[in-house]
Amino acid sequence: MAYTIAVEGLRKTYGATPVLDGVDLHVPRGGVHALLGPNGAGKSTTVKILTTLVAPSGGRAVVAGHDVVADPAAVRRAVSLTGQYAAVDEVLTGRENLVMMARLRHAGRSAARETAERLLARFDLVHAADRAVGTYSGGMARRLDIALSLVGDPQVLFLDEPTTGLDPRSRRDVWTAVEELAGSGVTVLLTTQYLEEADQLAERVTVLAGGRVAAEGTPDELKSRIGGETVQLVLSDVGALAAACAALDGQGRIDESGMSLHVTTDGSAGAVRDLLQLMAARDVPVDRVAVHRPTLDDVFLALTEQVAA
Repeated sequence: MAYTIAVEGLRKTYGATPVLDGVDLHVPRGGVHALLGPNGAGKSTTVKILTTLVAPSGGRAVVAGHDVVADPAAVRRAVSLTGQYAAVDEVLTGRENLVMMARLRHAGRSAARETAERLLARFDLVHAADRAVGTYSGGMARRLDIALSLVGDPQVLFLDEPTTGLDPRSRRDVWTAVEELAGSGVTVLLTTQYLEEADQLAERVTVLAGGRVAAEGTPDELKSRIGGETVQLVLSDVGALAAACAALDGQGRIDESGMSLHVTTDGSAGAVRDLLQLMAARDVPVDRVAVHRPTLDDVFLALTEQVAA
């Protein structure tokens, strides 16, 4: 498979401190690939290297067919980077921002206007095109920011924390824009602190921890690594909790503050029924039952705790 982003053995050190220690990353054309990890895991450093803002200490990185060290100018022509906060001029209108960016990229006046109109329509901003950006909502400003990053038709778009500080509705609007981008063939590398965002948008996820790749796969593959679904049995008191633990021979995770027992199962209705029948046979009163499917939050915590240990 030809990869739009191909990283092998990427290393970065600052003095004697390693930040990246042999990172491998392969992203095919189109779609969204999420890069997750705790603060200090190396996410931002990886993005800076891939966008030629920082030179690697070792390994190799190829973006859109160009080596980031041997041909950084070609990489910069093929990519666009959108940071955590909208880089828009709030005094100018949405249309003026887009025309200015197109002109900065050496488009003629007519071509710049055509580009602005196309992107305003694509990101549902036509109705606000002639308003000062300072009057935009957070979601509208973020959509305009992404639109600006597409002036010049980049092959790869790096989105660094694209919904930081946005309300839930604005976040959903940005998600829709990113999904449409990926559907059009643009390759999106997304870093985010919202694991729900990665679950929603990304076809594949790479988790960094301690400067190394801790795991990589689809969201469902990563969730399956930490076991099946969890049944939460909420008990009435400490005695019932102890009896439930005894009935399961100590299996399950105890949550004393919530007076509950968490038991890993295969998620089937039969497994839940068998568990409740066992509790009834041992005269253990169960107040409530809830079934929880693993989330990327669970994966993230499990993987990063392993590295920390």
